[in-house]
Amino acid sequence: MTALAGRHVVLGVSGGIASYKSCTLARRLTETGARVDVVMTRAATEFVGTVTFEALTGRPVISSLWEPGRALSHIHLAREADLVIVAPATAQVLARAAQGLADDLLTAILLARTGPVIVAPAMNDRMFAHPATRRNLESLVDRGWLAVGPEKGPLAEGAAEGPGRMSEPETLFAHVVRALSGESPWRNRKVVVTAGPTREALDPVRVFTNPSSGRMGFALASAVWLRGADVTLVTGPTSLEPPVGPKVVRVVTTAELSRAVARHLRRADVLFMAAAPADFRPRRQAGTKIKRGASEKLVVELTPTTDVLSATRKARRRGAVIVGFALEAGGGVRSARAKLAEKALDFIILNDAREPGAGFEVETNKVTIIGKTGRAKPVQLLPKSEVAAAILDAVESAL
Repeated sequence: MTALAGRHVVLGVSGGIASYKSCTLARRLTETGARVDVVMTRAATEFVGTVTFEALTGRPVISSLWEPGRALSHIHLAREADLVIVAPATAQVLARAAQGLADDLLTAILLARTGPVIVAPAMNDRMFAHPATRRNLESLVDRGWLAVGPEKGPLAEGAAEGPGRMSEPETLFAHVVRALSGESPWRNRKVVVTAGPTREALDPVRVFTNPSSGRMGFALASAVWLRGADVTLVTGPTSLEPPVGPKVVRVVTTAELSRAVARHLRRADVLFMAAAPADFRPRRQAGTKIKRGASEKLVVELTPTTDVLSATRKARRRGAVIVGFALEAGGGVRSARAKLAEKALDFIILNDAREPGAGFEVETNKVTIIGKTGRAKPVQLLPKSEVAAAILDAVESAL
């Protein structure tokens, strides 16, 4: 998270029960090297004490326009901060900000602010659904502010019918990292990432598949979104929670994967084909469950599925960068280079299924990145999030 090191973030905390979540956010920002100034409204101090934020950030909390020695602090903070984030943003704060009021320190900062602002609405679901609140939020978004949330989920008063719950600290943290990623070569690029296995049915309860967890594709989708890209993640069946940010498209079969990739690739600048589609499917699918005792021997005739990467040739837009993946079990680099040429790829990412700590169903990976020149760049065994960063660094040269 080097995007945050040395950056100045103003965290505005208003008076809602969700302010306890902002303690976690303040700590995450500080841990990654950001300088965090917490600005609290008077109502916020009824929920969380100033000493809590001071302990988490190592900096004094500012809560009044009239503190001695802090004249014009609202102007300095509005100008100097790389980012202002208001979490929670109550209905009252949204209304005052939308009307341009500046009757406390937080709203004065927001009125003087010309740089990026993130707001995380948090309130009762009926309050958020009220037309006045929606108009206020729309007005702020029209001014260039980014609204994150709210989400559906339990509120302090119990179950809710609609959104009102403040987004979780990790979600907000991800949006801060993305907002501070600067002039990244990935910013506003349209990127498609595939992930996970596909399944080919033998009968209504049995499938042909593989042990792919989808972790490598999910890590890539998250990492490139954090760098500013507009990401579509096409994923087969997986138990992973979707990453913050990317649009998620779910598929089951290899044919569905191929169609989804072709549809989204038409406008994409980059494709990362990290999915592990099934290469074969049963020629015939039984309409009912095949009984164990039906015969002594079950013979299944297989037929090849669609070669998704080869099928993308017609859908690729001119200049698009295509990155394939090759999971081998011997003869790796030579086979990967052949696949690179055969499928007209710009890069291919090779890993060995027999390598300890790499391959399927693990948190780490060890890969070799091969470009059009054929030069092989090894990446040592690392967490898949760090492998994803190394892949993006290599692919940036082709953007």
